Amino acid sequence: MKMLVIDGNSILNRAFYGIRPLTTKDGQYTNAIFGFMTTFEKVLSETNPDAVAVAFDMKAPTFRHKAYDGYKAKRKGMPNELASQMRPLKELLTLLGYKIVECEGYEADDILGTLADTCTKNGDECVVATGDRDSLQLVSPTVSVRIAATKMGKPEVTLYDEAAIMEKYGVTPKQLIEVKAIQGDTSDNIPGVAGIGEKGAGDLIKRFGNIDNIYKNIDTIDIKDNIRKKLIAGKESAYLSHMLGTICVEAPIDTDINSYIPAKRDSAGAARLMASLELFKLIDKLGLSGEEIPIAENKIEKTKKLNVIEDFNYNKAIEGFNGKTVSIAFRLEDSQISEMAVLCENDIYLFSFESFDFLAAIKNIFEYEDIKKQLHDIKPIVAILLKNNVEPVGIVCDTILASYLLNPNSPDYSIERLMQEYNPPKFELAENAPELAKESAEVSALSEALIKLIEEKEQTKLLNEIEIPLAIVLADMENCGFMADRDGIMEYNKEISARLDEITKEIYDTVGYEFNINSPKQLGSALFEKLALPHGKKTKSGYSTSAEVLESLKYEHPAVALILQYRTYSKLKSTYCDGLLKVIGEDGRIHSSFNQTETRTGRISSTEPNLQNIPVRTELGRELRRFFIAKDGCVLVDADYSQIELRVLAHIANDKAMIEAFKNNEDIHSITASQVFNLPPEMVTKTMRSRAKAVNFGIVYGIGAFSLSKDIGVTRKEADNYIKNYLAHYSGVDEYMKRTVENAKRDGYVTTMFGRRRYLPELTSSNFNLRAFGERVARNMPIQGTSADIIKIAMIRVRNRLKAENMQAKLILQVHDELIVEAPENEADRTARILEEEMENAVKLNVPLIAEAGKGKTWYEAKA
Repeated sequence: MKMLVIDGNSILNRAFYGIRPLTTKDGQYTNAIFGFMTTFEKVLSETNPDAVAVAFDMKAPTFRHKAYDGYKAKRKGMPNELASQMRPLKELLTLLGYKIVECEGYEADDILGTLADTCTKNGDECVVATGDRDSLQLVSPTVSVRIAATKMGKPEVTLYDEAAIMEKYGVTPKQLIEVKAIQGDTSDNIPGVAGIGEKGAGDLIKRFGNIDNIYKNIDTIDIKDNIRKKLIAGKESAYLSHMLGTICVEAPIDTDINSYIPAKRDSAGAARLMASLELFKLIDKLGLSGEEIPIAENKIEKTKKLNVIEDFNYNKAIEGFNGKTVSIAFRLEDSQISEMAVLCENDIYLFSFESFDFLAAIKNIFEYEDIKKQLHDIKPIVAILLKNNVEPVGIVCDTILASYLLNPNSPDYSIERLMQEYNPPKFELAENAPELAKESAEVSALSEALIKLIEEKEQTKLLNEIEIPLAIVLADMENCGFMADRDGIMEYNKEISARLDEITKEIYDTVGYEFNINSPKQLGSALFEKLALPHGKKTKSGYSTSAEVLESLKYEHPAVALILQYRTYSKLKSTYCDGLLKVIGEDGRIHSSFNQTETRTGRISSTEPNLQNIPVRTELGRELRRFFIAKDGCVLVDADYSQIELRVLAHIANDKAMIEAFKNNEDIHSITASQVFNLPPEMVTKTMRSRAKAVNFGIVYGIGAFSLSKDIGVTRKEADNYIKNYLAHYSGVDEYMKRTVENAKRDGYVTTMFGRRRYLPELTSSNFNLRAFGERVARNMPIQGTSADIIKIAMIRVRNRLKAENMQAKLILQVHDELIVEAPENEADRTARILEEEMENAVKLNVPLIAEAGKGKTWYEAKA
C-alpha cells in the first residue's frame, strides 16, 4: 500500500502567507484553506495514495515543552485570520472522507514520524507532505518527503529522497538530526552549541558521523581548539537539542493503515461548505460543481414543482402575465433572441421565435409596467430591445446587479456560481426539461433570495432607481457608439511611427549601439552596464527598468529621457492608434462595452476598447480626442463636474470651512494653499496652489506624507506639515476620517450616500500594511463611491430628459465625471442646458454641484 501523510499546520501556514488575503463577503478569511486544498490536490494527483492522514498540532504542550521551557518560546501566536480557517478546513477534509489525526502531548511531526515508521515496518510506501524541512530526517528507502510551498499563489512541491538529501546537504537523513543538535534551530528556539553555525555543524557531522562519536573522542579528534572548547561547553545543550530535534516515531495513535483509507465523501455537504466559503473554484477543482447543494437546515421552504409548457396560445399566455412577476431566460444567437423561457407562478412557457411574431411578444412583455420582470444580466437583452424600438419597463430584478451590490468583491456573477453562493429554495422540473426552462427557474429562485437580502441591507432604491435604470442607459450607449475619424487616426499613426523611428535612432546614437529597447534585460544592460548609471539591486531577471526607476534617472543621462519618450510614443501607437483602428465598426463608430460590476467603488468601467483611458495629461495624448467626432449634421456636447469628489467630501464630512468656500464659489485650491502656508490668498503662488491641489485630492485618496512628498517633490517632513495644516483648518474632514474608520471597524463595511457598501475585512487583519490599506479605503470609498453614484443618477436623468422632450440627441459616453452627448446642430444649445441642469440637480448636497458644458465637432474641441 501507499500512504500519504500531510502536515496540516505546516502546509496551512505556508498557504496563508503565500496567497493574498481572500475573504467571503461576510469577512471570513479563506486564503489558507484555498492554498491548502490546492496543494493537497496537487500532491494527491502526483502520488495517488491508497491511504491518507492529515496531522494537526494541538494547543496542549508537548513532551518537548515539558523538557525545555524555551522550546518554540519565540514564536508568535497564530494570527486570528489564520486561526479562523482551521475549523472549516478540518470540517471540509472530513466531509471529503479524509481522516484528521491529532494527539495530545505530541506534535504533527510526531504523527508523521509514527505513521512513516509503521509503513516502513509493514513494507508499505509512505509519502510525507509538509512545508517543514524537519521531516527530511524521516526519509528512507520506503519514505519520501515532498516539501510544499505556495509561491505567487500557486503550489510548488519538491521531492526529497535519500539521494536528493545527500546531494543537497552532504549527509544522510538521520544525520540531519545530528547537524541540528550542534547548529540549533532559531525558528523552534532549539539552542544547539553556542558559536557553531550551519557550515561548522555540517562539517563536523560529515567527518565524525554523530554527536556521540564527537563527545566520546572530544579530546583526540582533529578540530580547532576554539571549536573543541565550544563543544565541551555546549555538551548538555547539544544532547538537549538532539532530543528536541528528533521526531518521535511512537506517538500513541491508530497505526492501522487501513483506518486511513478515505471514506465515501459527502459531496453535497462539501459543496455546500465550500459555497458558504465562496470557494467556487475549489468546487470545480474537486469535481463537485454538478452536486445539488441541499437547503440549509434553518430553511423551511418546500421544493417548488414547476410545469414546462411548449404548446400554448401566445396572446393568452401573455395576457396571463399581467399583474404577475415573471422570470425570464433568453437564448441569444448572432445578437438576436432565438428562444425565451418565461416562468409565471408554477408554469414555464417556452417561446420559440421561429413560431410566432418575436417583436409582438417582446413588446407585449417588456413595454408593460404591470408585468414585473426578473432576469439574469439585462443589458445585452435591453440592447436588442432598444434596437427594435422597445423601451423596457417593469424590470424589478437583475440577479447580476443585485448580487454585485451584495458582494462587490466577487470575481464571478455567473448564474451557476450564484446558485451555489446563495443556495435559494429548490424547484422540481421533469428530467428532460430544456436547459432554458431550468435557467428561468433559477432566475426566479435567485431573485427571491437576492431581493430579500437587498431589502435587509436597505439597498432596494439603489438597485431599482440607479443600477437597473443605468443598465438601460449603458445598453443604449453601446448601441450608439462613438464616431471615429479612421483617416485621421491612420495619419496620426504614421506621424507617431516616424517619431518613434527618430527617437530609436537617437537612443542608439546616445548609448553607442543598437539593442532591443522593449527588452528590460537589454535595456538594463545598456543603462546600468554600458552607461554605468546608478541602479537598484540586480535580480535573477536583471535590473529594474520600471517607469519609477527611469523617472528618477532622467537627469542623469540624455538616453533616459529619450527612453521615456519612446515608451510614451510606443504606447500611443500600439494601445491607441493600432488598437482603435481594430475596433472601428462597419458603421464608422467605436462600440465600447460598459461594465457595471467590475469595480468595488461602483464606478463604471469601459472595455474593448477602454475609452475612459484615452490619455488626457499630455498634449500628445489629448490629440487623440481630435479623432472622436460627431456625425454629419451633429456636434458633441461635453459636460463635466467641477471638483465633484471634493464637493462630496465637504458634504459628507460637513466641514464648515470647505462648505463655505464652495458656496462662495472660491478657488478651493487657493483657499487651501492660503491655510496650509498661512498666507493671505493674494500671496499664494502657482507652486503653492499646485501643492495644495495635490493635498486636496490626495486627502480624498487617503494619501500619506511619504506618497505626497514623492508626488510634489518635497521632503517627507514638509509633506507631513502640509497634511497636518490641512486637517487643522478642515477639522470636519479630520473628524470624518477618524469617524469613518471607527464605524468601518465596527460594521465591517463603509457605505456611500446611496447605500452602496464596500466590505473591508482588511480592517481586522493583524498585518499592519493590510490594516492601513483598509483604513485608506474606508476613508476614500464613501467619497469616490458617492461621486460614482451621482454621475450614474445624472446619466439616467439626462437620457430620460432627452427622451421626454423628443430630442434626437443621444448620450454616447461617460468618462468618470464627464458626459458626452451627440446632438443635432439645432439641438446643441438645448442639450448643453439639459446636461448642466440634470447633472447639477442629480442630488442635493450642502454645496452646489457645478457642471460646465462645451460644444465642438470633435471631443477635443468640445472638451477645450
